[in-house]
Amino acid sequence: MSLRDGSAVSSAAVSLLSGGLDSMVATLLWLSHGKVVSLGLTFDYGQRAAQREAAAAARFCEQHRIEHVVIALPFLAQLSRQRGSLLVATDQPLPSGTLAAPGDERSAALVWVPARNAVFLSIAAAHAEVRAAGIVLAGFNREEAATFKDNSPAFVSAASAFFALGAQPSVGVESPTLWMDKREIVRHARRLGLRPEAPWSCYGGGDTPCGRCESCLRSARAWASDDECGH
Repeated sequence: MSLRDGSAVSSAAVSLLSGGLDSMVATLLWLSHGKVVSLGLTFDYGQRAAQREAAAAARFCEQHRIEHVVIALPFLAQLSRQRGSLLVATDQPLPSGTLAAPGDERSAALVWVPARNAVFLSIAAAHAEVRAAGIVLAGFNREEAATFKDNSPAFVSAASAFFALGAQPSVGVESPTLWMDKREIVRHARRLGLRPEAPWSCYGGGDTPCGRCESCLRSARAWASDDECGH
């Protein structure tokens, strides 16, 4: 469906699907309220886990009958290499942490990709506009917002204001997981039938998750904590 007359859009969403836990749960929460996801977008910006993320997102979309598109962003890969992001550098080890302290501002800086979520949202908003979808859906969360400001409520609010002016008709940004920590996200994952092995929650792209990077540790801590609570 395409809009060309400026008429109002629907509440259908284009979802940013990284293949990870947060984006899958955000999408499932949206669907669980009877809303539509018309497209799942996964981005390849040269990250180590690109193939693993795309495969996990594709399986998820197939299961939930969502159209899935992978978009290559070679310019962002180049900028990430110039920035020195360890998400794309394969000749250096990823920063590691512990279950008690998975990551901090220093480790966040080491894996930072230039304006990544701003770029992703803009591309998704363009797709949403053409598809008559009024929402871009993202799996942000308050736990990672402590060190990644592009996961924060302020970022979501600013993005929505930006697309109110920058898309025609306007496109809003929603994140059903925005105020949750990883443990709360896992609790919803279980309730919605998402198994621990379905997402790819690792910065690496090996045969199995590395178990040492910040993403692995946050995910493992959340699943284990929820198990201990009897959920």
